[in-house]
Amino acid sequence: MEETLQPKKRMLSGIQPSGDLHLGNYLGAIKNWADRVNEYECYYFMADLHTITVRQEPAELRRRSLSQLAQYIACGLDPEKNVLFLQSHVPAHAQLAWVLDCYTMFGELSRMTQFKDKSAKYKDNINAGLFTYPVLMAADILLYQPDYVPVGEDQKQHVELTRDIAQRFNSIYGDVFKIPEPFIPKTGARIYGLTTPEAKMSKSIPDGCVFLLDSPDDIRRKFKKAVTDSDTERCVRFDKVNKPGVSNLMSIYSTLTGKTFEQIEQEFEGKGYGAFKPAVGDVVIEHLRPIREEAERLMKDKAYLNDVYLKGAQQASYVANKTLRKVYKKVGFYQI
Repeated sequence: MEETLQPKKRMLSGIQPSGDLHLGNYLGAIKNWADRVNEYECYYFMADLHTITVRQEPAELRRRSLSQLAQYIACGLDPEKNVLFLQSHVPAHAQLAWVLDCYTMFGELSRMTQFKDKSAKYKDNINAGLFTYPVLMAADILLYQPDYVPVGEDQKQHVELTRDIAQRFNSIYGDVFKIPEPFIPKTGARIYGLTTPEAKMSKSIPDGCVFLLDSPDDIRRKFKKAVTDSDTERCVRFDKVNKPGVSNLMSIYSTLTGKTFEQIEQEFEGKGYGAFKPAVGDVVIEHLRPIREEAERLMKDKAYLNDVYLKGAQQASYVANKTLRKVYKKVGFYQI
């Protein structure tokens, strides 16, 4: 009796092209994405619609939207096995977002912690998009009926809101949306800033942020300036509370070499921070070198990247438009 193959579970995720990709993006998410292709049907997109809640320089946004695709591919995301696309190339994202706006409560959005954070940061531009962008995020997800959405702990609130919106809509119109589960990977490393080890690595603090396209000299310089600790023992030991800087460097070194914290402590016993920081920098340089070189090569082949985007938009639109048509029919829009 022949065994029936079960369809793959679908997974979807996206990153804003609001700045160049960095080591935190890579070790925390992208490095693991490529490994999932055999187990899941994967959709990955550049969330350019989300970027304009903050003012962008148009030419720079276009450059980053292309560069990010090149970096995705250089990191191992094969466009023949993954659906890679630009959010704005699939109009259904904005179309579904408006419908879902009408099924999302004002109080729900006002409780979103990221709105509070961004409102404090961009006081001169607290626009409606900044307030409602979690609904666009819900549309991003629900359009593709995914089983899982890989998220960090800081994004879990948005997936919970997405689930609430989907359940509310389904309770009125029947089984329209699949209720997605947050997928919080156990293997993804949480990387902190080299100069701010108490906060996530961020492009907004470039001196403490290692970008995937940084030159070897820039990477060496940044690791040389990395904050360690002011304690007197100056030994390489994992202790997130008392030695956050060293612990962050150990997490990076461990993720890229596969060595345990205990092995790292033994390797650098008696050597101190002066030997440890450049060693971590060298490991990062060698790991990122093929990614940087391949991304730079791909950026010279704009026709290929455009072709990937076109194919990705077609594949994504096929799935997204099926969901959108169902939603339009349910809410009563007249269709021809």
